[in-house]
Amino acid sequence: MEYLGLVFEIIFLVIGIYLYLFVRGFITQKDSEKQAKMDEFRKENGWWLRLAAIALIAVMTLNIALHIQQLLT
Repeated sequence: MEYLGLVFEIIFLVIGIYLYLFVRGFITQKDSEKQAKMDEFRKENGWWLRLAAIALIAVMTLNIALHIQQLLT
């Protein structure tokens, strides 16, 4: 059961990294219409999404480190 929690923490870390890459503009679409919608969404919501992504990455990294430390002791 302990490993299941670790798996979920890793999943949330990956979600945070994906969200950060999306907000920074590294995630793109081939369809120009969808890309324009993504750019508009990033323009309107970029500042708080970036903060949320950084916070999620920081918290999940700390949780994973503490979880691994707990599993090893």
